[in-house]
Amino acid sequence: MPRPSRSAVWLVPLLGALWGGSWPLFPIVLGELSVWSFRAVSVTGAGLAMMLIVRLLGISLAVPAGRWRPLIGAALGNITVWYLAATTAILYIPSGQASVLGYTMPLWAALIAIVFLREPPTLRLAVALACGAGAVALLAWPNLARLSGAPLGILFALLAGLAWAGGTLINKRTDWGGLHPLALTAWQLLLGAVPIVIGALFLIEWRPVLPSATVVAVVAFLTLVPTAVGTLVWFRIVDLLPAQAGALSSILVPVVAMTGGVVVHGEPFGPAQAGALACAVAALFLALTPARAARRA
Repeated sequence: MPRPSRSAVWLVPLLGALWGGSWPLFPIVLGELSVWSFRAVSVTGAGLAMMLIVRLLGISLAVPAGRWRPLIGAALGNITVWYLAATTAILYIPSGQASVLGYTMPLWAALIAIVFLREPPTLRLAVALACGAGAVALLAWPNLARLSGAPLGILFALLAGLAWAGGTLINKRTDWGGLHPLALTAWQLLLGAVPIVIGALFLIEWRPVLPSATVVAVVAFLTLVPTAVGTLVWFRIVDLLPAQAGALSSILVPVVAMTGGVVVHGEPFGPAQAGALACAVAALFLALTPARAARRA
């Protein structure tokens, strides 16, 4: 496994803070806004903000020839389906549980990479994947009875993880022809927002009720910080790390999300949560530290 750069090692906990810390805020927003209207505003706003930043920095937004198809495909997986499905899941199951199921993405990404992209797994990565799976299982286990009564929530959360895995691998295997990471982020956010905006305009019933000042502030924060900055950080991690290791790095996010649930909503933290945290730390260590000798699994 190639040695990851120091930037990648520092970006992983930053991603955990940006994305993981946002999950406890979603129920606040969804108490007043629909999934479609919330995501139409947040994703479009993040895309426009990134476009403005790219222009102010003088970075070219020109998409090289032959890259539009993978760009649209990645945007649909990374942005459209992920944000809609993950947020919809919270309507049926608690946000902490939704984050755990949505972040099975690393496992989907690794399996897709091995089966379809023929990326040979190393023994070290296999152990890391097992630790990541253990973290997901331990976080889900205390609530299995409750989750079994919410099949739609489970379905949407797993759909989100699968779509994100596909979009991530498109990002990783595509030669973007010199397209700057900031421009790539801006384009995916903006392209991914298009189906969401269309759905918000035609598929939901608009209510002539303005959200509260608290919800407006939370939506603004979620738009600029987790959605815009967090997506940029994620794409940078994908660029710096091998596909499987980069995908696995996101396992830290549900740990932060569950911790946020403890702090914000008073959710319990017991042996299962502590074990999941240990598994996640072990998975990150194995994925992000260089192996002395790469062995084939």
